[in-house]
Amino acid sequence: MSWRWALRSLRSSRARFHGRSHELFFSTALCSARSSRISIYPENPTKVISCREGRCWGARGLHDVRYQLDLDRSSEEEPVDPFSLVADELSLIADRLRSMVIAEVPKLASAAEYFFKMGVEGKRFRPTVLLHMASALNMPIPWSATDNLFGSLSGDLRTRQQRIAEITEMIHVASLLHDDVLDDADTRRGIGSLNIVMGNKLSVLAGDFLLSRACIALSSLGNTEVVSLMATAVEHLVNGETMQMTTSAEKRCSMEYYLQKTFYKTASLISNSCKCVAILAGQTAEVSMLAYNYGQNLGLAYQLIDDVLDFTGTSSSLGKGSLSDIRHGIVTAPILFAIEEYPQLRKIVDRGLKEPADIDIALDYLEKSQGIKKTKELAAVHADHAIKAIDAFPESDNENVHISRRALVDLTHRVLTRTK
Repeated sequence: MSWRWALRSLRSSRARFHGRSHELFFSTALCSARSSRISIYPENPTKVISCREGRCWGARGLHDVRYQLDLDRSSEEEPVDPFSLVADELSLIADRLRSMVIAEVPKLASAAEYFFKMGVEGKRFRPTVLLHMASALNMPIPWSATDNLFGSLSGDLRTRQQRIAEITEMIHVASLLHDDVLDDADTRRGIGSLNIVMGNKLSVLAGDFLLSRACIALSSLGNTEVVSLMATAVEHLVNGETMQMTTSAEKRCSMEYYLQKTFYKTASLISNSCKCVAILAGQTAEVSMLAYNYGQNLGLAYQLIDDVLDFTGTSSSLGKGSLSDIRHGIVTAPILFAIEEYPQLRKIVDRGLKEPADIDIALDYLEKSQGIKKTKELAAVHADHAIKAIDAFPESDNENVHISRRALVDLTHRVLTRTK
């Protein structure tokens, strides 16, 4: 039995979710007879639609297929390390990023370079995803796409796809700098946040500078669709942060609102970047949307696990649950699931979680609820949707293509099992 067979079985088990293969579904109550299903449609990926239904994909069925998938992969294929496979390219991208953020004004240069220095540059998760996506789509271009090749494939394709990874990283770091100012954060990636070290004003200006450099890099690609997609991702980052800052009491306790905000803040950038990589390769609209779907579901799974780790994290960077979100009055999936079990918690949350006593009460309810468990299960659903998108890519006999597709699948499992 191959892992592809397991994924086909997963699709068959979800046959009631009929429609196009790239349609996405959120599940907000995996173990409940009454569940909320939310769809983000590719034609309007920012529109969230909710409906009710009596049956849902059970967590046990999901676990069984994922267990078989893991078993088959471990027995039939050599394990892959997605980061080691592209280590040389990641180093090249890191060097180019450091050269791209050099500024004429020394203070601004120091601020812009702050999170691109060796040792504090992070694991480069997003560039790793995009490099493997580029390799996974390294296939012959359909004849129907050749009319657009002259505008999108001039120059070295791999270099242009690497540029998407660089642009994505600059936009991501810019958003971190701005978020730290808004959240009054004091640490980031194990060191003092830039707003604490150099002040809020310089931190905001450094973020703006990175966005300007990203725009310059985008313009050099000469592809208007790619420019539009990345501009949309930046717009979504702003929308998501605004939603978090200005939410009403009613919306704060809405799973739909939470997932929409999460899509804007976390998933939009990686999903649009994955689609850009496919477009630069001259892939069809259908394949480009599969790449988008992978990034979208990976991003959602990533944030859901992030929300769990905010309560349970044990790494040196997180501490024993940093409780950063709840201390800032931000309601995330674990608390939302806990409210479903204990409606009385809603009154505590509606007070704004501004008092330490209210936070303690909310944590007590969370501890005795299934909130953490259900959040992990929802993350697993999105991880499986991401795998499903990779499995739907056109067949290829190229071994490197297969290795990168396996790496993309492996990344979904790393997202689910990460501790920081």
